[in-house]
Amino acid sequence: MAMVLQRESVSDDYLEYMLLQFPTNVTGWICHTLVTSSLLKAVGVGSFSGTTAAASAAAIRWVSKDGIGAIGRLFIGGRYGNLFDDDPKQWRMYADFIGSAGSIFELSTQLYPAYFLPLASLGNLAKAVARGLKDPSFRVIQNHFAIAGNLGEVAAKEEVWEVAAQLLGLAIGILVLDTPGFVTSYSTLALTWLSIRLLHLWLRYQSLTTLRFNTINLKRARMLVNSHILHSTVPGYIECNRKENILSWQRFMKPHITFGVSLEEMLGGERSSYMAKALLKLYAREKYILAMNQNQQRDIEVFVSFKVGATSLSVLRSIWQTYWLCEHLRASGDAFHQLEQSLLALEQRFENFLKQLEGAGWDVHHIKLKVPRELLIEEVGSTEFSINH
Repeated sequence: MAMVLQRESVSDDYLEYMLLQFPTNVTGWICHTLVTSSLLKAVGVGSFSGTTAAASAAAIRWVSKDGIGAIGRLFIGGRYGNLFDDDPKQWRMYADFIGSAGSIFELSTQLYPAYFLPLASLGNLAKAVARGLKDPSFRVIQNHFAIAGNLGEVAAKEEVWEVAAQLLGLAIGILVLDTPGFVTSYSTLALTWLSIRLLHLWLRYQSLTTLRFNTINLKRARMLVNSHILHSTVPGYIECNRKENILSWQRFMKPHITFGVSLEEMLGGERSSYMAKALLKLYAREKYILAMNQNQQRDIEVFVSFKVGATSLSVLRSIWQTYWLCEHLRASGDAFHQLEQSLLALEQRFENFLKQLEGAGWDVHHIKLKVPRELLIEEVGSTEFSINH
C-alpha cells in the first residue's frame, strides 16, 4: 500500500507536513469519539434506562461503525490511487452509486434495530469507499477548472456552493421529517428517499456530461483513433466529451486490449525463441510489441508488451495500430504479414493523426495513458531481450 507519493512527484515539504498531519487527525478523532457520547446522551440515549452507561455503549457502537467505514477509504486511497487522473468523471459517478448502496444499509437499520452495528457498519463502509472515490476524482475536476493555476480560489468558491446546497438540503429535509405522519410510516420514508436519490443520480450524471476535458485518456483515445481510422478525421474535445460514455468499463470495450503482458503470455505460453526474435525485429522501431488473437466468434483480442523507455505516446500508437488491424483484418491472411502492414500504415498516418488532434484543440503534450511498469522488455541486443520486473 502506497502511503506516500514518489519523491519527484511532490514538493520537498510534503513528507514533513504529512508526518505532523497524521497525529493531528488522530487526536481529532479521539475528541470526536468522546464528544459523541455526550451528544447521544443529550438527545435522550440512556435517559430512559436511568444509566449513563447506555450512552457510552451507544457511542462505542456509533464510532465502531465509523472505524469500519474508514477501512474503505484506507483501501481505496492506498490501492487505487492511480486511477483517478485518467477518468475522474467515471469514478465520480461510481462513487454516487456506491454511496447510494451504503444508504440502503443505513435505511434498513430502522427495520432491524437488533442488527444496527453490522448494517450501519456496512453502510458506512460503502459510503467511505464512495468518499474514497469521490474526493480524489473531484480534486482532478477542480484542477481542470483552475486554468490559471488558481486551484485554491476554485476550491474556495466550490466550498461556498457546497455549503449553500447543504443548508438548503438540510432545511428541506427537516421540513419533510416534520410533516405529520411521515416519521411513523417507514414505507413513505423509504419511497421518498428512493425518489430523491434517483433524481440525485440523474442530476449527477447530467453535471458530469457537461465537463469538457481536452486531455486524452484511454476511453477518449479509442474514440479518436476509431474516427481517424474510419473517416481520416478526429472530433473536437467538446464533441468527444459529449459522446463519451461515462459508465462504460474498459474491460468490456471492443476490441479488447490487454496492456502490460509478458512476451511468453503473448506467444500463448510457447517459449518460442524464433517467434520472439521475429517480433522484436518487427517492432525494432517501436517501444512496444503488439500481437493479436481471433477467437471462434471473430472477436479480436490484442496483447501489448512494452519496452523499457515506453511513454504515453507508445500506448497511443499501439491503440492506433489495434484499430487499424480490426478494420483491415482478413481471416484468411497471414497474421505476421498483417502486423507488418499495420506498422507501415502507422508510420504513414500517425503524424497526421497527431496534427489533427492538435488542430482540434486536444492537449497532445499531456496524454493520460499509463505504461504498466511491470514486465517491461529490455533489449540487450538486436535479437536478445530480458524482462525487467
